[in-house]
Amino acid sequence: MFRRLGALATAATLSLTGLAAPAEAATTACRAVAGSPRCQVWTGTVDWAPDGDTIRVDLAGDGTKNLVSVRILGIQAMEQTKYSPKPERRRGDCHALAATTRLEKILRSGGNKVRLTSLKSSSKSGDRLLRSVAVKVGGRWQDVGQQMIRSGHALWLPFPGEWAWDDAYRVAGVQAAAEHRELYDTDSCGAGPAQNSGLTLTVNPDPDGADEQNLNGEWFQVHNPSTTAVPIAGWWVRDSGLRRYTFPAGTVVPAGGDVWVHVGKGENTADHKYWGLTKPILSNADPARHSVGDGGYLFDPQGDLRGWMIYP
Repeated sequence: MFRRLGALATAATLSLTGLAAPAEAATTACRAVAGSPRCQVWTGTVDWAPDGDTIRVDLAGDGTKNLVSVRILGIQAMEQTKYSPKPERRRGDCHALAATTRLEKILRSGGNKVRLTSLKSSSKSGDRLLRSVAVKVGGRWQDVGQQMIRSGHALWLPFPGEWAWDDAYRVAGVQAAAEHRELYDTDSCGAGPAQNSGLTLTVNPDPDGADEQNLNGEWFQVHNPSTTAVPIAGWWVRDSGLRRYTFPAGTVVPAGGDVWVHVGKGENTADHKYWGLTKPILSNADPARHSVGDGGYLFDPQGDLRGWMIYP
């Protein structure tokens, strides 16, 4: 089934409360491919990019204070904690500041003029409008989200109801991972711990029966193919949203063995941990409902992505 991904955290410093969605817009193909659905379209000028997946846009394009906060569809950058137009004042998780810098560069390539599109004008994430963003370079509109994923600066994040970009973004994520770009460079935040252990991550998004009634059948599996046990206390797994499960003190992946994180409730053992959630979090691949998959990710304490599975 195609289910709603969990709530996405929105920083109060980025919120522009009281702003209604713009009036109904003209339409265009969501993507420049055969069979693309139609999207509503607006244009504007970027005021600034607070982080790697959010921009503030002047829709009138006249330098007025009529600004809207836009959450870029289909991508998830690592979290920033301090926001500023001045790069030296920014703070955040490993990879967060690099994502913001990359986004700024893409926007500048189009003169900070953007085209915003969405299947529904009402689509939002908190107070932010959900929109696909494109810049015009060399006379052609270039998809900003796809570039961010393809360069490894953002994870692919499917949004329910805004599915037009999912196939292309999933492919971009798989390609970035295969080439170990940015986020997928397993020591870009620093070497170790257990850098050469070769830990892998597998997820099971579609347990037997109804997913809501078999939460513990949805799991993350960390495998250690090495001949040395690997302590992973403080490591964490997540889906493409912001939710994360952090491994407790004493958690060790045995040599040649595995540790599982089950989504539901249960009593922790040495190799089976329980997240304690009350709903599934991994979207099933369900083409009839425009759901093409999701991803699971394993991070070490310094913020390096050490294992992943983008599916299908």
